[in-house]
Amino acid sequence: MSPIGPVDASQVPRYNGPGTFARLPRLDEVTSTDVAIVGVPFDTGVSYRPGARLGPAHVRASSKLLRPYNPALDVSPFKEMQVSDAGDIACNPFNIDEAVTDIERGADALTGDGTRLLTIGGDHTIALPLLRSVARRHGPVAVVHFDAHLDTWDTYFGASITHGTPFRRASEEGLIDREASMHIGTRGPLYSDQDLSDDKMLGFAAVTSPEIEIDGVAAAIERMLARIGDRPVYVSVDIDVLDPAHAPGTGTPEAGGMTSRELLRMLRAFAGTNLVGADIVEVSPSYDHAEITGIAAAHVGYELLSAMALPKA
Repeated sequence: MSPIGPVDASQVPRYNGPGTFARLPRLDEVTSTDVAIVGVPFDTGVSYRPGARLGPAHVRASSKLLRPYNPALDVSPFKEMQVSDAGDIACNPFNIDEAVTDIERGADALTGDGTRLLTIGGDHTIALPLLRSVARRHGPVAVVHFDAHLDTWDTYFGASITHGTPFRRASEEGLIDREASMHIGTRGPLYSDQDLSDDKMLGFAAVTSPEIEIDGVAAAIERMLARIGDRPVYVSVDIDVLDPAHAPGTGTPEAGGMTSRELLRMLRAFAGTNLVGADIVEVSPSYDHAEITGIAAAHVGYELLSAMALPKA
């Protein structure tokens, strides 16, 4: 059977229709799915501004203008593969450890038949259980982490699992390929230079936001693709990788970030790679004037789906 795509906007106005991502069918409306979009409305792991638990609904609402054909990659992702919206994973909002278990089980349940996930958070804590689930199927993966921050710190107030620690825990647990993982777009003040030493020891290279400004996006893409090679790759996009001008609706904004145009161009470079899963996190709608952040996040999801739809090189 041909994939079931979004509701036809020439028949149903954009402001009507289902509240799913890009007005795609729900998971229970298709017989099988290649990529499931799932929300994780969890933000108990934040260290500054809360609100990312409302991110999945906001990104879905901001995705109504997405259209079926992507001219930048010359692909119609919803014709090439079945994409459906699996709703949200319910997780404990009061206990981080229990929530992480809930998310991990939910991801396992959705991907047991080989389905890939595009997950909408939620804060960056959710990357740890998602990587545990991915690594069970693919082994250690190349993680490409778009973020203003390293997220490889050790603890906050004695808590070892928060939105600032997922990639330290993932590295310690052997979930990532230490020869192929990297940060993109990092910037801003750190606690000390030890943060950078620890990060390198945990297996991450980096292309910083200032380096993107100086050397350009093409050079950043070249470094990124050389780093990941042909390994299974997992992409994690913290929306605060964007400058606050392009993504004000986030919990820990940092000046001097990427533009949305730069980010989308970099995501298109995953076309032809072995992209096994992705997440978009830290969208906090309470701070998002005119859906600026939600729209950017929706387009991030669209470019990731488009890359998933193209065959591996």
